[in-house]
Amino acid sequence: MHNHRFPGAVFALLLAGTITLTGCGTTGAYNAATVTNVELSEDNYEVVATNVRGSAQAGYILGASFAASRQQRTLALVRVAGSGELYGEALNNLWASFEAEHGETDGRELALTNVRTDTDALNLLLYTRPRVTIRTDVIQFTD
Repeated sequence: MHNHRFPGAVFALLLAGTITLTGCGTTGAYNAATVTNVELSEDNYEVVATNVRGSAQAGYILGASFAASRQQRTLALVRVAGSGELYGEALNNLWASFEAEHGETDGRELALTNVRTDTDALNLLLYTRPRVTIRTDVIQFTD
């Protein structure tokens, strides 16, 4: 009688294939499809807030997260926290932070300028937590 052992390399390959086929994945890219060109050389605007921030994070089991070229990438088996839409959530949190300090945005002609994006990831053996932070200045057009 032969005693067959399951080779470790085959097991690792099957595990990687299972994660790839059934897991959660996100590139975290936030690429805008529209471009607006605004001339700021005239005295028709004022800076109403600087360094406004918004952050979002998600938690995953059995995965890894890393930042590459201003994008947060995650490949994992199961999301256990957050929605996974980090850039959208961070932008919503940024506007909520702005409104808490500077009032409602409705009826105001506002624009974001000097937008900066920071990405971070906590990678533990069985858990990963990607985070995206957006920082910007807000201007208001005055006519």
